Amino acid sequence: MPERSQLTLADGVTLSVESWGPEDAQVTVVLLHGWCLDKRTWHHQVAALGRMRPEPRVVAYDARGHGRSGSTGLAAATLGQLGEDLAEVLRAIDGPVVLAGHSMGGMTIMEFAHRFPDEFTRRVAGLLFISTTAEGHTHTRYGLPPGLATLMRAGETLGAGLLARSGAWCPHRAVLPALRPALRWLLFGDEIEDAALKVTMTSVGRTTLRSIGGFRASIGAQQRLDTLTRLGDVPAAVLVGDRDRLTPPPCAEGIADALPGTELTVYPGAGHMLPLERHPEVSAVLADVVVRARPAKRRRRVLRKAA
Repeated sequence: MPERSQLTLADGVTLSVESWGPEDAQVTVVLLHGWCLDKRTWHHQVAALGRMRPEPRVVAYDARGHGRSGSTGLAAATLGQLGEDLAEVLRAIDGPVVLAGHSMGGMTIMEFAHRFPDEFTRRVAGLLFISTTAEGHTHTRYGLPPGLATLMRAGETLGAGLLARSGAWCPHRAVLPALRPALRWLLFGDEIEDAALKVTMTSVGRTTLRSIGGFRASIGAQQRLDTLTRLGDVPAAVLVGDRDRLTPPPCAEGIADALPGTELTVYPGAGHMLPLERHPEVSAVLADVVVRARPAKRRRRVLRKAA
């Protein structure tokens, strides 16, 4: 069973946090979920990390305005604020950390690195970027022809603006079944487990309308490739599905090119929800990053380079 706690941020928003594993572990893995989702999307990876020996500490939390965390003001519904929130979470954790981010979670890691480069260098021992981008909506085509993609983006942007002003309400239960086919098409690839779609739908149902609409602007505008080029030699991996309609393979390729030595994996037939769609593979890659991030492993790599 996880240890459940709350972390009150500087502006008063309370984050819902869950932790697993020994407090004195060599490495702590911090899991950051995607936009309109919550920490439950990582349940397969949490279970897999719990089977590792030695077992790492694992921390997952719901971003502001998502899941069981407190709602956010519209002005704070930005990636920049999420980067600040991550900094506060990490200051409550001792020792080296591995950061794993899915979609908006990966963008949150980039914001933390951009705003707190010294803290990033001191604390971060490994990285996993899943179905994310450092280039906003530059490559997003929704799997559609260019003209239709432009129309869809315009409609999405207009809808997001309306939702952002709708307050801290969550989508009505009656609306969710109608959204199911569209979210199935947008977020998943060729094959899907019913349980994966259920977790996704219930996560969307817990996200406030203000967050669904409010975060859209900064997600579309973020440009952080330059930040990635300055991160140095950190064990890292980048994963993407070739059916990802939100952050397609060119997004992952840009991240991998900016991080020298980063391993890029493209999963045929998979969509945007890799932690659920390809959970054994994602868990294996994450475990490998954890092994490479352990202090003894990192010391041996430095010694080899020095020699």
